[in-house]
Amino acid sequence: MTLRNPLPGAVGLSHISAYEWPAADGVCGGSPHLHLACAEAYVVTDGSGAVQTLTPDGYAETPLRPGVVAWFTPGTVHRMVNGDGRLRVTVLMQNSGLPEAGDAVLTFPPEYLADPRRYAEAAALPAGEEEAARAAVRRRDLAVEGYLTLRDALRAGDPGPLREFHAAAVRLLAPKVPAWRERWRDGALAAAQATGAVLDALERGDGTHLDGARVTSTGPTRPDGFGMCGRRQEYEIPDTTVPPRSPAG
Repeated sequence: MTLRNPLPGAVGLSHISAYEWPAADGVCGGSPHLHLACAEAYVVTDGSGAVQTLTPDGYAETPLRPGVVAWFTPGTVHRMVNGDGRLRVTVLMQNSGLPEAGDAVLTFPPEYLADPRRYAEAAALPAGEEEAARAAVRRRDLAVEGYLTLRDALRAGDPGPLREFHAAAVRLLAPKVPAWRERWRDGALAAAQATGAVLDALERGDGTHLDGARVTSTGPTRPDGFGMCGRRQEYEIPDTTVPPRSPAG
């Protein structure tokens, strides 16, 4: 059997320093968005703040402080809020590779979601620190504009605009699904199938795979980029494929 060595569960890992830029509503934080195919978890390591969320059940705000782990399923619009200016979060993403391939949709106003080119232009970050920072502020503010409309409707008891946003997000990104499927097959699915193969071998009394035990470590490979929630340190896990080994004897 051939085993790869992803992070446990084939998750994605990054560190986020929440943005300190105030938005139109006076809140300091990131760009509201959702993920179409991936669950996400926040592990709070420093500072305090909150994550504001929108689902068909309504608006909620979950406090964030060191030691808190908060997670949410695909379809949850989330906005990281920087409470004391020091909020630091380790983010765990399901299906490593899919979020990086663009399974997130920002809560831009409907006219942006209806035009893939216009959406891509508004979401893009140019090269260069200062230019990227200005673009990150612009896209955050545009996402907050759409987010506030969705939130206000939910507060009034109307989930219709949120469901319309869900539908627009699906239409916008559906063409990318075939490429996502390949990443999922090579990543999260392959990791789960490898576990199944190990269980089959153990049931037969075969522990040959243990000969391939190894340790892997890495540091941030994309430090201090502009993520949707804040300044982001990403980790790209190297390919450490374990070659198959023949049973002894």
